[in-house]
Amino acid sequence: MERKIIKTEDGSVTIHLPEWNEQYHSKHGAVQEARHVFLKMGLYHYIENFDPEEISILEIGFGTGLNAFLTLVEAERIDLKINYTGVEAYPVSAEEVLQLNYPEASQAEEWEVKFKEMHTIPWEERSEISKNFSLEKQQKKFDEIEDKALFDIIYFDAFGARVQPELWTEEIFSIMFKALKNNGVLVTYAAKGSVRRAMLATGFQVEKLPGPPGKREMLRAVKK
Repeated sequence: MERKIIKTEDGSVTIHLPEWNEQYHSKHGAVQEARHVFLKMGLYHYIENFDPEEISILEIGFGTGLNAFLTLVEAERIDLKINYTGVEAYPVSAEEVLQLNYPEASQAEEWEVKFKEMHTIPWEERSEISKNFSLEKQQKKFDEIEDKALFDIIYFDAFGARVQPELWTEEIFSIMFKALKNNGVLVTYAAKGSVRRAMLATGFQVEKLPGPPGKREMLRAVKK
């Protein structure tokens, strides 16, 4: 499938798949979408409610590493230990990584070496990227996840239901529900009714929230 690096409206880039008319991040701004959906509505929501000393995060769709990179920067900024696991079936290429401008676009140029390191560390091994941030990348499909009550937060960043509906089913959200600890939080950019219903059917409490620029709503699901 053809893949193109394109610039989004906030100056950060993303990978565009012309055949699907789909991209890894919002064309309205990759960095600002990630900060709103995953950091503001996910990470900081959890911190404000539970004041944890340590957080475990599962990302569904590690992709370009943008969400992980922004979380790394925040972990160091607020001095909070974060154990991050990114699941990705089809890793981006080394050539594509070289074209990703996230450290510059997020005004975090001092972390550029760490961004590259996140993409070069071995898969299936946990690596200490910084004092407060460890990362394990797992190459597998989402329905192969078998973790039980391991994570505080899930960043659910799969390709949209329009092109990959099989990733937004009750079966997948049941796996997510089991992987979360009690009071665990799942956040996603999606807001489709079918997605919300699939979450509710697996036991989540679900709320609609204001979406990032260019998107009216998003969803946050909580395991009670």
